[in-house]
Amino acid sequence: MHIGIDLGGTNIAAAHVSGEGVILKRTSIPVDTRGGAETVVKGLFEVCGILQEGAQEPPAAIGIGVPGTVADALGEVVFTPNLPLRKVNVARGLQERFGCPVRLGNDANCAALGETIAGGAKGAKDVVFLTLGTGIGGGLIMGGRLITGVSGAGCELGHQVIVADGRKCGCGRLGCWESYASASGLARTATEFMGTHPGSLLWELCGECAEKVNGRAVFEAYRAGDRAAQLTVGKYTQHLGLGIVNIMNMLEPELICIGGGISNAWDCLEGPINDVAEAERFCRFMQDAPRTRIVKAELGNDAGIIGAALLGR
Repeated sequence: MHIGIDLGGTNIAAAHVSGEGVILKRTSIPVDTRGGAETVVKGLFEVCGILQEGAQEPPAAIGIGVPGTVADALGEVVFTPNLPLRKVNVARGLQERFGCPVRLGNDANCAALGETIAGGAKGAKDVVFLTLGTGIGGGLIMGGRLITGVSGAGCELGHQVIVADGRKCGCGRLGCWESYASASGLARTATEFMGTHPGSLLWELCGECAEKVNGRAVFEAYRAGDRAAQLTVGKYTQHLGLGIVNIMNMLEPELICIGGGISNAWDCLEGPINDVAEAERFCRFMQDAPRTRIVKAELGNDAGIIGAALLGR
């Protein structure tokens, strides 16, 4: 039995996970940041204790998915932008308390592993996982192994530049894919089209306040035939597709697996991004060659928990 933990900005979700990636028991508690790193780490002990209550033996391993950069070999969270964890060793105490190895991974990498073990990419050896949320997270599996780069902070796919001198990204660069193809990028594109379409349904759905527009409103208006929403989704899927084609041309994986909140609108995305991929991929002239498939993730929030639990694999 393994323990997988998804350390989020709001909650700590955890579960007992079998070696095949099946969740057997789960729990969740709010993150407490009032005491800084100490109370966050205390929460990790708490969820493990809840899961192990009544257990006859220690877990085979504990894995933690962290929304930031980790040094797994040191058992250290190096940096998290939304939690007070800076060069904090979280593994040592857990290992001593629960008598098992403790592994750390970036949360997007853990989700990539989870989808490859038990989700939409199950059985594939070469997979790129994308999570489309407030930003864009990425994970890379090659030859069945998680690839994290020389520093452990690799596969930041959202920070490839797709528009030279484009929008300012949170990382400080201009024109990053994340600035266009994340949920926040989608909302920004929507506000631009709302400005030229004062009668758009989007205004009604966001309470006449453009700053409140979100992906759910965009896709609802799109399905209703709203012109501003159609233009927004058209531009969004073009940007999303171009970043995906860049990945295809660089790596040519078996699968690109897409999760995150935006993937809930897969009916609006699948056709357009495949159209962009077909038109732009380098190997489009090789008619009989195997090709990268673009698929929807299946596990939702469980992907990170399952992947974290089985990091040792």
